[in-house]
Amino acid sequence: MPDIDWNHRTWDATHGWEKDGDEWSVAWGGARSQWYGSILPRLHRHLPTTRILEIAPGHGRWTQFLLPLCVEYVGVDLSAACIEACRGRFSAAPRARFFTNDGKSLAMAPDACFDLVFSLDSLVHVEADVLAEYTWQICQKLTPTGVAFIHHSNAAGEGCDIEEARRGFRGESVSAALMRELVADCGHVVRVQEELSWMGASLTDCFTLFGPPSAFPGAGTTLLRNDQLPREVEIVRRFHAPYAAD
Repeated sequence: MPDIDWNHRTWDATHGWEKDGDEWSVAWGGARSQWYGSILPRLHRHLPTTRILEIAPGHGRWTQFLLPLCVEYVGVDLSAACIEACRGRFSAAPRARFFTNDGKSLAMAPDACFDLVFSLDSLVHVEADVLAEYTWQICQKLTPTGVAFIHHSNAAGEGCDIEEARRGFRGESVSAALMRELVADCGHVVRVQEELSWMGASLTDCFTLFGPPSAFPGAGTTLLRNDQLPREVEIVRRFHAPYAAD
């Protein structure tokens, strides 16, 4: 079960960060291909924007793409080593600030300030208690028209292969349905939720796009079950990566 101690130990000590996190984008043909081929298409309506809060930036794999799309950026990570790496990597960007937290607090980020709260490839490794803490705080950080895009576990979802989820160190107590409940408990709404076959055939992961009702006037909730992510990854690698290469 990936608790805060596991996350701290893994990202601050065990993992070597040899490619600054790009090692997790190899299947897409690199981080640039994954961003432009898979992530930005899901977020393009909400970018560029004024202020972005990123939870768990690691060594800045997504920060490098988020920074040009905002005026102010805040990154929060439980790993002191990761925060130090980001401060060095983005030292030429004075509008970017980075903070170490305790693995569940966003107290260093001002309330009602952010137009986008973003987290990808990190909160999949937290359990329900930590996700609940973050969700409540995220809702406090958003502006009245702000949105959050959070990648989390779906290991407790209906029909999910728990052994497959465990191999990816997914939070075993988290599901898409739980996330909808957490968001609703904060008085916010889910706009889009996409269960994903991240590692194989089972829908182990989930993207949830949510915010205050004023962020999505007149819109309902769209629930998606995407068992074709491996095909999407292959298409991005074959047809987008050659154009995105340095």
